[in-house]
Amino acid sequence: MAIEAPVSKFRKTNIKIYIGALVLAAVVFGYDGYLSKYKWSMRYSFYQKHVLDNDGKPTSTMLFNRKSPFFFFGAAVLLAIHLFLLSNKKIVAEQNELILGANQKIPYDAIEKIDKTHFESRGFFVLTYKIPPAASRLRSKPAGAQIDRKLSDRDYDNLKAILEHLVAKIS
Repeated sequence: MAIEAPVSKFRKTNIKIYIGALVLAAVVFGYDGYLSKYKWSMRYSFYQKHVLDNDGKPTSTMLFNRKSPFFFFGAAVLLAIHLFLLSNKKIVAEQNELILGANQKIPYDAIEKIDKTHFESRGFFVLTYKIPPAASRLRSKPAGAQIDRKLSDRDYDNLKAILEHLVAKIS
């Protein structure tokens, strides 16, 4: 029976908020940069101040408002791709090993200690393990090197079940 801990809803929601803020910023700056020149827009005074009162030459503020929406939309698209890629990411506690990713599998006998002193108060625990010989060719560190890995409940949901399963397997 495998126990899974998918990426947390907290993290996904934060990324969605960032995407929304970037799209909103792109719309606001784009409106000021491109649509304020029309008298029907509510921001004609902005255009007048930053272009017409400057002898028809746009100020640095107006230039920023014209160029920045493309970067904001680009950043929003990159975050959307990141959110899509996060949807499949999870930690899986199998029968004999802990799977942290496609290339990262930790056998339970390689785990040396679990520091769970901050799990109840801060929501994270630290997993200390030695790199197994089979996995050393995938890493820059040699086999037998000791690694500390911090796992937080802000990054993964159902982490408490993973921790309980790890403690049961290690003990």
